[in-house]
Amino acid sequence: MNARAEEKLAVNILRFSASAAIAILLFIIAYVTYKGAGSLTLEFIFDAPRDMGREGGIFPAILSTLYLAALSTLIATPLGVGTAIYLTEYTTEGLTTKIVRFGSDCLAGVPSIIFGLFGFVLFVIYLKLGWCLLSGALTMSFMILPTIIRTSEEAIKSVPYELREASFSLGATRWQTVTKIVLPEAVPGIVTGVILGVGRAISETAAVIFTAGSALTAPESILESGRTLAVHFYIMAREGISMDKAFATALVLIIFILIINVITYTLMNKLIARKKA
Repeated sequence: MNARAEEKLAVNILRFSASAAIAILLFIIAYVTYKGAGSLTLEFIFDAPRDMGREGGIFPAILSTLYLAALSTLIATPLGVGTAIYLTEYTTEGLTTKIVRFGSDCLAGVPSIIFGLFGFVLFVIYLKLGWCLLSGALTMSFMILPTIIRTSEEAIKSVPYELREASFSLGATRWQTVTKIVLPEAVPGIVTGVILGVGRAISETAAVIFTAGSALTAPESILESGRTLAVHFYIMAREGISMDKAFATALVLIIFILIINVITYTLMNKLIARKKA
């Protein structure tokens, strides 16, 4: 096989892979939409569940999901980005960086049920926070932390070192260089990591059940228990309470994730365009 034939074969394989990935995504969305669109009404979205979810809606679950995702992201993002800055800008390649990266990679591979048991023992029992959104958010922040660290680190590494040298030559300190030059250039990659973390926080079930609980009422504070959309879908489907409402819940969850991604990428593209201008 000559070089042109090999390239053509490789391009076709890559094109097929991309098409298959898109097709799988569209199939999942279409199937969930087909199963759940019939139960998706304004009453379903803004009403509280009744009779264990057989009647009513999912508004408390929506609030719990937003609280949990926002709180876990607020906790994990400064820690993750700060760790990435330290590894790339304030240390040299050595034992310390290897240990941190190895620990981050190991943490990313831990099953969610282990995080749930850990959060249950530490936050619910030992720290006596009980089943509440704060316990769930702290546990979820541990889960999404490795993703934010690794993506932020790679984004910061991708910033050309010449920009740092130019900043240093003008008399800027390392902190000024990091905050004024490096981080603005690395924002798209960092935001991508945060989005991935938010998506995992929204869609997680096992760790949330063990720490945040599954109360059907709307939480009035982060110290109260709450049932997220993913947990509500899991319980409804597992118990066979109402598969129509379970698929409608899944559809709302997918819509949430799509909206978050669209808004974030739109703002990010506008920021990039403004910087280029």
